[in-house]
Amino acid sequence: MNFGDAVKKYRENPTGQTLDLAARELCAELDTAEKLRLLSGRNFFLRNGFDLITKGQKYNCRPCLAGGNKRLGIPAVAFSDGPRGVVMGNSTCFPVSMARGASFDDELEYEIGSAMADEVTAGGGNYFAGICINLLRNPRWGRAQETYGEDPYLLSRMGAALTRAVQDKGVIACPKHYAVNSIENIRFSVNVECDEKTLREVYLPHFKACIDAGAMSIMGAYNLFRGDHCCESRYLLKDILRDEWGFTGFTISDFLMGVRNAAKALKAGLDIEMPQKMRYSLLPLFLKKGEITQEDIDSSVRSILRALIKITPLAKPADKSAIACKEHTLLAEKAAVEGTVLLKNDGILPLENPKKIAVAGRYANKINVGDHGSSTVYAPYTVTPYEGLCNIYGKKRVVLCEGTSLTPKESEIAACDAVIVCVGSDYRQEGENLANFSKSDEVQAKGMGGGRYSLRIPPEDVSLIRHACAINKKVIVNIIGGSAYIIEEWKEGASAILHSFYGGMEGGNALAKLISGQENPSGHLPFTIAKSEDDYPPFLFPGDRTDTIEYGYYHGYTLLEKEGKEPAYPFGFGLSYTQFAYQRVSVKPSDDGVTVSLTVKNTGERDGKTVIQVYAGAQGERAHKLLKGFRKVFVPAGESVKVSMSIDKNDLKFYNPDTGDYYLADSYTFYIGQDSQNAENKAVKINF
Repeated sequence: MNFGDAVKKYRENPTGQTLDLAARELCAELDTAEKLRLLSGRNFFLRNGFDLITKGQKYNCRPCLAGGNKRLGIPAVAFSDGPRGVVMGNSTCFPVSMARGASFDDELEYEIGSAMADEVTAGGGNYFAGICINLLRNPRWGRAQETYGEDPYLLSRMGAALTRAVQDKGVIACPKHYAVNSIENIRFSVNVECDEKTLREVYLPHFKACIDAGAMSIMGAYNLFRGDHCCESRYLLKDILRDEWGFTGFTISDFLMGVRNAAKALKAGLDIEMPQKMRYSLLPLFLKKGEITQEDIDSSVRSILRALIKITPLAKPADKSAIACKEHTLLAEKAAVEGTVLLKNDGILPLENPKKIAVAGRYANKINVGDHGSSTVYAPYTVTPYEGLCNIYGKKRVVLCEGTSLTPKESEIAACDAVIVCVGSDYRQEGENLANFSKSDEVQAKGMGGGRYSLRIPPEDVSLIRHACAINKKVIVNIIGGSAYIIEEWKEGASAILHSFYGGMEGGNALAKLISGQENPSGHLPFTIAKSEDDYPPFLFPGDRTDTIEYGYYHGYTLLEKEGKEPAYPFGFGLSYTQFAYQRVSVKPSDDGVTVSLTVKNTGERDGKTVIQVYAGAQGERAHKLLKGFRKVFVPAGESVKVSMSIDKNDLKFYNPDTGDYYLADSYTFYIGQDSQNAENKAVKINF
């Protein structure tokens, strides 16, 4: 049997039993040396690399290959990174995942996933590692921008949508980084401890949701969990992933530093060392010494073959013309529009016909689409805020003042109808923590990536905002960045505040359409903005006394509610240029869970979208309430729409660490509203 025969066998009878049988028969055709070659990446430093090594060649500029066997026709795993788009070539740069999480629109995320899958196959890949679903525990985390937010249910819905979309196009989907990964600067050494209830209810549900959605691969994390590196944790990789969840695909390590002990990793269930054979080069020796067995090797080989056999019949490689095509760039703009959050508006927005406006700040006319690490997408172009505003209003009506001083154009800015100040972060303040190979004095001085030591806007940006407010009464602040910022010191002075995250290659056009009123804001916060840095859970940086941290059951909105603290802006918050009323709310039990019904009325004068959010809580030592359902709905001005939502019973269950089972509470209170705080106004109790 060769690979083509195995695919044909599965295609004729596409069941799990047939898939496993085909993988076993194909595995039996391989000798030990061939099997071992399937378990590692190859030629990484020849095909890919960093500027220092390759003199201009970028990381993952082409697929990172692993395995493959020409004799039997077994294709290589052809890896492409993400998650804001395909890292290979010059692909569409979508808004970062956090911005897409703010859209609260998993149907839109499915569209984005389909587009990304086409660009993967157009670039010669068959594997997408862009499903980043690590939970945002503290906004200091440098790679917060790569995930969807602080809530496990939101992560589950968005991650599952991206997983389905990618695999429906015949590309292997890879959720990452499994698991409890949310500290960057000490990612190789931090050891995370948490109790079983916290693990099962807070840090694993979104990974299980992606596995249930069909993910055929998963990437382990760098950090340790309960003393074991995640890529060497039998508890995570076998006991939970395979034995409990029924995962049949293959696991890969995070790149270069994911594996420390090859024998331990393989026996724990780590199938492929990426992106190059390093520790796994010792596997033949460990086999000879009896520290691993032939069955350990065969088990990993079969896992890889199952995924490749299953995905191949679905593959429909796209033409290279799909890469950054008009359809995809318009989708990127739509995602940026849908994910931008309006935090404050004193009536200044929208600016429909201003005579002249100003745009100021270090990011007013600078390409700033996020991290410069492994998620970097080299888009063919990027529209800055200034360029987007010029596209809407015309260049003669837009005054540009770059940097952090308004002095050179103070009188001109003072005479403008409004000032848009662009502040926040870039790759130097937050992102993947990388070795700094740049010779730029500016980059060397300010660093490159990692966690944020401060959750506040840089002082020079605060001074810029205050200067703008002093000379012009209409100041709109546009925050660009990966997650939450503490803005108490300056928010009262601004007339309007937008959080546009890192908006991707079309971010400037999206921002301009929102400011001008061509589009109506509909993003909602995927995290809680607190009033103080101390309102978030503890965090670790290099130099702290320990590398071990306890992850607690509460964080974000659940922590603030437990401690009775008011957020600056609650989870799920987002304003619009119109208003909505939720009427005739009902919650009824069903065989599968509950059905929530309501009428949403647009009471304003503009068409708009609202995100209906359903939370549920039960008595006991647990969170007051948790997100359990959401839907984004469009409502024309002055009209009403009826909405019905189903809440799955399984999503309401709690974990009993004594029995290892999940169970329903006797009764629940359901809260329905437009954010986690507003939902308290409509509560319905249901008994099971």
